[in-house]
Amino acid sequence: METSCDVPESPWDVYLRSCPCRDVLDLVANKWTALVLGALTRKTHRFGELRRAVDGISQKMLTQNLRNLERDGLVTRTVYPTTPPAVEYALTEMGAEIAAYLNAISGWTQTNFDRIRAAREVYDNREMLPVN
Repeated sequence: METSCDVPESPWDVYLRSCPCRDVLDLVANKWTALVLGALTRKTHRFGELRRAVDGISQKMLTQNLRNLERDGLVTRTVYPTTPPAVEYALTEMGAEIAAYLNAISGWTQTNFDRIRAAREVYDNREMLPVN
């Protein structure tokens, strides 16, 4: 059986410190990336719409994330020649692929949050063990 550590037909090993794909892992493991890509799975968004869809993200953080996602080929940015110019963001095929995984993680998080909260409460309320 193939494990999550086995990546067939890839010369990269993300577990190595020198692996250049670690920066991609940093991007896709980011909370804001997951939320932005998740919002874009629902529909193409203009910047302001996307900012409202991802409650709590700052303009600066959204701009940074969109630039990184566009640079890595996960999002497209389309500028329409209107006054003022209209700009829309959409997922690429590769963006939709990773968004499906991130949406599954988001769903798992929401489904299991009560269990996580209960585990945290048990952990936080246990008697502290003496430090050796």
